[in-house]
Amino acid sequence: MNRKFWKGFMCILTALLFMVPGIHMTVPQVYAEDLTIESPSVILMEPTTGQVLYEKNADEQRHPASVTKVMTLLLAFEQIGAGKMTMNDTVTISAHAASMGGSQCFFEEGETQTVEDMIKCIIIASGNDAAVAMGEHIAGSEEAFVALMNEKAAELGMVNTNFVNACGLDAEGHLTTARDIAIMTRELTTKYPQIFDYSTIWMDSITHITARGASDFGLSNTNKLLKTYPYCTGLKTGYTSEAGFSISATATKDGVDLIAVVMGASTKDIRNTEVCKLFDYGFANCQVYRDESVLGTGTYVPVKRGTKEAIGCVPEQNTFHYMLTREQVPEQIKKELNYSELTAPIKQGDIIGEAVYYYNGERIGAVPLLAAEDVEAVSYGFCFRQAVYHLFCVEKNENGISSQAGGASGSDTTAVPETEETTGSEMDTTAVLETGETTGSETEAAAATDTGGTSDSE
Repeated sequence: MNRKFWKGFMCILTALLFMVPGIHMTVPQVYAEDLTIESPSVILMEPTTGQVLYEKNADEQRHPASVTKVMTLLLAFEQIGAGKMTMNDTVTISAHAASMGGSQCFFEEGETQTVEDMIKCIIIASGNDAAVAMGEHIAGSEEAFVALMNEKAAELGMVNTNFVNACGLDAEGHLTTARDIAIMTRELTTKYPQIFDYSTIWMDSITHITARGASDFGLSNTNKLLKTYPYCTGLKTGYTSEAGFSISATATKDGVDLIAVVMGASTKDIRNTEVCKLFDYGFANCQVYRDESVLGTGTYVPVKRGTKEAIGCVPEQNTFHYMLTREQVPEQIKKELNYSELTAPIKQGDIIGEAVYYYNGERIGAVPLLAAEDVEAVSYGFCFRQAVYHLFCVEKNENGISSQAGGASGSDTTAVPETEETTGSEMDTTAVLETGETTGSETEAAAATDTGGTSDSE
């Protein structure tokens, strides 16, 4: 009796600790060869680098069900980010949107809601009516919005995707793949991380205001992993009888983000269990190297035959990320700053070098370095003006050093600090002149997740 009691008590205690925010359970060591995945199509991706950690039939086309709404949300957040729409804008429900079946929020024709509440209805309750209404609000009609969805899919390289509607109801030709879902999920979560402010909401409510008056409508998150997997941050579930149980799930642990996509699972439990397996594998086997300062400030590169002796240099992006797996260590990553031999003219934005990253001597990535300004080529007129300037405006001081008459600096050319050599490169290299550091920051590594049926079936 006592043995059974204590065994049951410990199971309950463990389960409760697992669900308490801030309690981090140890992730077991898992290897790819040990993963047993029953679902027909899955993928595991690290979003900051886009590197795939595990995949199974990731390019097999399947019906996505409500995971479709990831694209609907992506286009909505793009509109907000571009200033074309705000969270407080009013969305009016059309008769077409109100007619959507499957999981819905039961809007009536003519009812209005804010953009923010519609986003909640889409991401939390997976409302088909909300998704279609959002598409109509953005593009004028669902058909026009679907065209935008497919344009965005093509732009992102989702080569095996074709959308037919905004919500994911089964339709002929409405198909995508696990890889393409991971791609659009990566775009949404890395470009618009505020999505997590909504995808992590467990319960909320909206207010219906119709001719019959006002009434509250509860929203319950269809993603139960938020309560059963401690690192889960979202994102979107899906189910129809034809699609099976699918999900695009996101999780974060110790600074490492992961995306796990499962398509076509035969049950909800299998879908959720296999997402957790993928996450455990990812967290046990990867960490992310981060250089948050690719190039120090005040970097200059010499220029030949230009109106300036040196040109400012800026990185195309300020950060570089690389995913390390298993026994790899960040200390083995080295950075080299390599510059082309520059001859004017040079335009602002021209690539003039690159910051190259190596792991044990093998190139693993690079960030282009760009000209920060224009530099014109010297002309006869420029040379004549310089000669006249030096003849009449520059005099020798008592130590034999040139100085400008009247005490000014003496030249139009950029004053260049001391020279530091760059290391070997595949490019032609020259001296780099810098007022700050060239090596960027020290390495920093982090040790490393519906439609057609009712909403609670996801």
